This record gives sequence, structure tokens and C-alpha cells, in this order.
Amino acid sequence: MHDETTAPTAAPARPGLLRTLAHRPAGDEATLPIAGHLPPFVGATGWLNSEPLTPDGLRGGVVLVDFWTYTCINWLRTFPYVRAWATKYADHGLTVIGVHTPEFGFERDVENVVARSRGFNVEYPIAIDSDYGVWTAFANHFWPAVYIADADGRIRFHHFGEGEYAMIEMVIQQLLLEAGSDGFDPGLVSVDAMGFEVPADWETLRTAETYLGLLQANAYASADAARPGEAHTYGVTQRLALNTWAVAGPWTLASHAAVSAGAGAAVVFRFQARDVNLVMGPVMRGEAIPFRVRLDGEAPGEAHGDDVDGAGAGTLLDQRLYQLIRRRRPVDGTGVVEIEFDGAGAEAYCFTFG
Repeated sequence: MHDETTAPTAAPARPGLLRTLAHRPAGDEATLPIAGHLPPFVGATGWLNSEPLTPDGLRGGVVLVDFWTYTCINWLRTFPYVRAWATKYADHGLTVIGVHTPEFGFERDVENVVARSRGFNVEYPIAIDSDYGVWTAFANHFWPAVYIADADGRIRFHHFGEGEYAMIEMVIQQLLLEAGSDGFDPGLVSVDAMGFEVPADWETLRTAETYLGLLQANAYASADAARPGEAHTYGVTQRLALNTWAVAGPWTLASHAAVSAGAGAAVVFRFQARDVNLVMGPVMRGEAIPFRVRLDGEAPGEAHGDDVDGAGAGTLLDQRLYQLIRRRRPVDGTGVVEIEFDGAGAEAYCFTFG
């Protein structure tokens, strides 16, 4: 889970409330308090998969509002469940609305949102929230965030971050029953997560989301001091502490991202995690920029991510999250990942781990 300024953390479990929801008597609404009413979606700048929806038009059914942005690894790991709920309960009175509120500038581009939504097979309605109008109406601060409203348009539950999928589904079922819907399978969904959707290896994960743009950058450890907005050839940093990064070669460290300024631009990170992902893309739409990934100085082999091969070769084609490393063996200690670009114009925004 993260907000505009905070690195992701694992969502805490609340087993006491989970047990209460599982065993509470019919008609007892004490465990699902009313937390206001479903705000209007007038701040949306557009809609995908639907005409504009309104709270009045949604009355009589249960509504799940899911705030997301397409590069967010935390949302990607929750998405299989949201997709499964939308499919399972669509004929029983549940409407799922995805509110796409962008974190990075390129996520405001509707063409990018359309392409990624199709790639993820998002079929439920999507409110395009490029101006943060819906985000503000909900007073939301997190990706991902789920709000569930009952048949009277009252918000009865919310959850921020990953996890608690059983609890969320039991809330859906309870509110559907309160609305007079039945006939659905009371069993909880199971998902077959793949790629980015696979849950993090929380037991070994010791490295947090890390931004490279100087406006939010943290853990910068290059031997050369950063030269904001200036193209500069940075020297090689010999040693990195855990959870720090450095650049080498020609870079422009801008406020929004680190931008390669020529061939041989490399970024290096010492981490402890199973997965290494990087939000990145070409500055110019349609440009292809080859890159190479090394793990501890070698080709990643079987530890390669979905966006590179065993030799570590990959190509930047669009602006999105790229999976660079997925260790197939149990994580044992730290690793050093290096990404080297073969040309100028590669923007690197943010590392995430799993």
C-alpha cells in the first residue's frame, strides 16, 4: 500500500473482525458501521467500459469502488481478487468500479490507460480520474483502496492496501444478502495469480519502494553528488549498502525520473527480495531502447523476470512496470541488480520489490 508520499507496507491483518463477520447473526449490522454516502463521480475525466455512473443510478445494488493506477505493484497483486469478485457477483447485484487515479505523468495519458486495461483484461467500468476529482471526493490517499457501499448508497466498509481478501468478500456477500440477493456460491474465490499478480514473499522482503526522481528520491548513494537537471557522466560506485542505489555513466537526474543521457547509462541497486520491478519507459512514444539486466554481476539465468530473458536482455517499448528479477530459489541474503541502457531517453521512475 502506498500514498503520494509513503512507501508500501504490508496491510495488517484483523482476525478478530474477520471472525465476527463470519459468525455474526443475520440482521446484525453492528460490525459494518455507516461511514458516509457514496460520493458522485463527477470529477472523472472520462469512462471506459461504461457510460458515466452515478450514485443514484447505482441504488439497489452493492458497489465496490477500487482505486488503482496501472504501475502500482500493490494494486496488481490485489487485482485477481477484484476481477474474480466482479465476475462472480455481477449477476447478483454487485457493480465494481475501478477508479484510475495516476501516480506518474504518463499514467494521465488515456491511450496508456486503455492499453494497460486491455492487457489486464479489465472488463468492469473504469472512471478515468486524471485530475484527482474522484480521489478528492472520497478523501482517498492510497493505492490500492477499496470502498464498498450498500444498496442505499451508504459506505459500509473500506480497506487500504493488500490482503484481507476473505474479509472483503464476506462484506460483499453480507451486503448482497441485506439487499435481498441470494443464490450465489457462499464459498470464497480462489485465484491463480501469475506474473505481477503473485503475492510478495513477505518473509524475505526487506527492501521498500524506492523513487529515482529527485522530487521523491531516497537512498541515493552514488559516489558523485547528484546534479539536478544536468546531463552528467557519473562514475562507478564501488560498494553499496543494503537498500541504496547509484547511477553510472551518462544520466540526467530530473525531478520526475532518472533519464539516460546516452549508451552505457546504468543504475545499480542492492536489495533483499524475491522480485525486482522498475517503473520505466522511453521518453518518446514508439521508441525502442534495449537494456540489459545483471544480477550480482552475471546474467540472471533462471532468476530473470517476465520482461527479460535468461541473458538479461530486454527492450523498453512503453511506459509501465517491468519485472526484471524473479528468483526461483529461496532468497538467501542480499543481491545487486544492475540495469544498463543502450541509448538515451530511457526514464526510470521507481523500483518496487516483492
